[in-house]
Amino acid sequence: MLWAGATIAAAAFQVGRNALQRGMMSRTGPWGATLVRFLFGLPFSLVFVAVAFAFAPDVAPRFGAAFWWPALSGALAQVLATAALLLAMHYAGFAVGTALQQSSVPLAAIAGLLVFGDNLSPLGWSGVTLTTLGLAILVWPRRTGGQKPVLGVGLGVASGLLFGFALNAFRHAGLRLEPQHPFFAAMASVAIVQAVQAGTLILYLLWRDRPALVAVITGWRVSFGAGLFGALASSGWFFALNLAPAAAVRALGVIEMPIAALAGHRLFREGLGFRQMLGIVVVTIGVAMTARF
Repeated sequence: MLWAGATIAAAAFQVGRNALQRGMMSRTGPWGATLVRFLFGLPFSLVFVAVAFAFAPDVAPRFGAAFWWPALSGALAQVLATAALLLAMHYAGFAVGTALQQSSVPLAAIAGLLVFGDNLSPLGWSGVTLTTLGLAILVWPRRTGGQKPVLGVGLGVASGLLFGFALNAFRHAGLRLEPQHPFFAAMASVAIVQAVQAGTLILYLLWRDRPALVAVITGWRVSFGAGLFGALASSGWFFALNLAPAAAVRALGVIEMPIAALAGHRLFREGLGFRQMLGIVVVTIGVAMTARF
């Protein structure tokens, strides 16, 4: 169950990163806040690669097409998903945006089966189904802490779909890179993907929104905090994905919702109604079932 511990830790760090990124959006915009995650997380990811290599000096990474196509397609999907998530949090509220992102649960299961051949046990599929039902309860809240809930819902679901694809892509990129050393494969994949994402976003902001890039750099103190949390979260996700199917990892990762609900209440004064609390309970049961896939 090492993958479960890595997933829970990743979910907790992800909530912290999302909160810091959301707080930066007023100065940097969604694309600038998205860059923070990758640019300031990259130095920490490189340190993690060095640590992983020290424990596995005999690694033999395979940088072939079987690694690059899922790594690069997953990187693009994750960039778009992160920007959509930040906008969803802005329009629909922090906790609701986080819940909507979890629509990646059913997609991760279906994509894993159809595209990559990963399957779950009957109990695991039942857990995914129940988790999805809980998410359905959450995606139609009567009231949210945001300004445009309908737009927020659409962006949140889009974020979940993109994250679902990215998770499967990253899992198989790591397995192709170095199947005998999952920790090294996870850390190396994180660093490579973040370097590609940071470079792409820097070029885009230089072209389209230089003030946002300046805001990211001048706010480096908060940016480094978001980068550290992002690097820890990504490392946890990638490591778990090298040990278990993406559907199981994503379903267990829904544990971030109660953490996000508490963060949304404490940091952004957002409330949760009965329907949302019911959805969290149903999701929690589904997560417990999926974790035993």
